[in-house]
Amino acid sequence: MATMQWRPEVNALTTPPSYKILHVPRSISGYSEMAAEIAAANPNFTEEMIKSLGPLIMSWIQNQLINGNQVTLANAFTFSISFNGKLDSPDDPLPENDDLIQVNVRVSVPYMREIRHRGKLERLPMVIKQPLINATEDTKLKLADVLFADGALKLSGSNLNFDESKADCGCVIEGTAGGRKKQSTYALISKSTVLLVPDIPAQSQPWQNEYTVTLTTRYSENGTLRSGSSRRKLRSPLLVTGLGSPELEAGILTGGAAAAQYASIIDGVAAADERLRVQAVLDSRNSQLLLNLLDMRDGGEQGEAVTAAANSDYVLQGFSGSAVSSLTVRVSDYDALFDLVRSGYAGRLVDILDIRLT
Repeated sequence: MATMQWRPEVNALTTPPSYKILHVPRSISGYSEMAAEIAAANPNFTEEMIKSLGPLIMSWIQNQLINGNQVTLANAFTFSISFNGKLDSPDDPLPENDDLIQVNVRVSVPYMREIRHRGKLERLPMVIKQPLINATEDTKLKLADVLFADGALKLSGSNLNFDESKADCGCVIEGTAGGRKKQSTYALISKSTVLLVPDIPAQSQPWQNEYTVTLTTRYSENGTLRSGSSRRKLRSPLLVTGLGSPELEAGILTGGAAAAQYASIIDGVAAADERLRVQAVLDSRNSQLLLNLLDMRDGGEQGEAVTAAANSDYVLQGFSGSAVSSLTVRVSDYDALFDLVRSGYAGRLVDILDIRLT
């Protein structure tokens, strides 16, 4: 059984200084992880069924609260409504605050007792203060881990502030296959957020679209330089032109400094220019990849998934409302693509494609 990891962290609000006991999550689990583990332990239930039930249960709890009810799951959690505000007299109208309605989640005593009984603690060394980039997002496309030249890149995290007038401090975008540029156009620099207009360095091949973002700063005039990089790689849109041409071979879904693309668009049918996405998702139960097309909105329209298990050509159908009827993807290095999706992108790799007819 794994341990609960923690480390000491300075509490700057106390004098003399004290230290907080900070929990360090080993990972962040969601519906997919829940479904995989429960299905492995209970073969009578499929992973897909369990994964579909999770959001349904959460939606049911939400509707119960909206209808003024309390939800109590025996020996687990109680969900209830409370209100944030006060009245000067009993006849006063309710305050018009967006945060008036609050949701409380209370843990049952048996549930908490079991966690405390079985949990084993592991101390980690104290971490030196440095920039921590937890998330990146293009604010124009509103997509995470995307580097878009015509958008604005938002970095979120902690200890991100730096003095852009200092030559040795700032933000650098670097391609994993080459190319490096220090950024110069900022809209916001704070401890928790940096907003910038990205200047994206070119890489040697058009399909090399993987980047890292690094912040470097000093926390005092003569302090040591501290750096921190984005936890996840960022990817920029890929241009695809000449659908129907026999020479078409636009590389996609490739990472690092690979000598050749792992997959490419070799054909397609489209009625007009369109920007859309292509994704490769790990099917962990069958050790295969699922390929399909997506629109530009998370949770939006998507085409039917196609199973890929070897080097071959795969026809991906468009989705409702798309000008693209289909794209043919040639997987030329399946093993490398599979390893990239599994190890480099936590089971899901997405590229933005700019489809141009001319």
